[in-house]
Amino acid sequence: MKKRLTLIALMLIFAVLLASCGGAADTGGDEGGEEAAAFNAAIVMPNPLGDRSFIDSSARGIEQANSELDVDAVIVETQGVAEHEAALRGAIQQGYDIVLGLAIDAELFVNLAEEFPDQKFGSPSEIFAEDLPDNLAAYTINVHESSFLVGLIVGSLTETKTVGAVVGGDAPALNQFYWGYKQGVLEVCPDCEVLVSYLGFDFANPTLGQETAIAQYDAGADIIYQVAGLSGEGVLSAAAERDLYAIGVDSNQDDIQPGNIIVSMIKRVDVTTYNLIQSVVDGTYTGGFSELGLADGAAALSWDEGSTTFADNGPASMVDQLPAVQELVEEYRAQILAGEYEVCNALVETPVCDPLK
Repeated sequence: MKKRLTLIALMLIFAVLLASCGGAADTGGDEGGEEAAAFNAAIVMPNPLGDRSFIDSSARGIEQANSELDVDAVIVETQGVAEHEAALRGAIQQGYDIVLGLAIDAELFVNLAEEFPDQKFGSPSEIFAEDLPDNLAAYTINVHESSFLVGLIVGSLTETKTVGAVVGGDAPALNQFYWGYKQGVLEVCPDCEVLVSYLGFDFANPTLGQETAIAQYDAGADIIYQVAGLSGEGVLSAAAERDLYAIGVDSNQDDIQPGNIIVSMIKRVDVTTYNLIQSVVDGTYTGGFSELGLADGAAALSWDEGSTTFADNGPASMVDQLPAVQELVEEYRAQILAGEYEVCNALVETPVCDPLK
């Protein structure tokens, strides 16, 4: 059973612990007479649950850990950056076997790991730092190759030859999505125009996402790739409102607006969240960086998971093209995995990235 704590609740628990001379917190493993789990874990989320994207994907990893491992894992929801440090410090004081942080500022995370060397930390997604302390483990999920496959799909299906991207912020981890996508579009549609709008790192504003998408649709785009967390739901709503098309991200979002979302690019932070907790339970935890990507199934398409929502609900003129588009995707996927085709990776820029900036 997934357990959720707001930051306020966590800090109240922290206060009680201090008042009782710092005794360890009961994380609820023995509720209803059940035997307490041997391990416990907490994850601090960058914003509340409910984005049906990045955050909710990580929460599924917590659910899986609670279901399959001898662990009691809780979710700490925050309202944004201003609450991250307090939430992390509260979790540290409760003595969890591992404290995870999703999309936490790298400097903050590294500094906390150095301040508390006996506490194990983990990040299910990217941390941009030269080195990590031995007690901080971080995953990088490379999304450029799967985003390239999305671009192939969009470049093949666009009718206006103008397509868009609504991106949460202008940063390497987010441009890893966008540049790979743009490369895929131009690979099959060299005369296509790719519009891009950055949201200033506002990932919790669907209204902003919707208004931004509408501006791109009004500029001629007929398909938009959204990489914007909860703000991206506004893009999906705009697609339905204009009876046009969008691409989902992080989780399978195909069913949010059936028939208007062609496919979703899935970033499996549920897998990395689970892996970090499992490493503590089975004693294999080590600090440092780990990478996963297309070859590992950690970055994929919703079609890979059997989604047929667009095929079942999209317009016949586009659905009829899907078999050929899917064949094209598989041809390029095979080339990428064989090392025969290079996709731009904004995290480690190479010459192939230069035309995409």
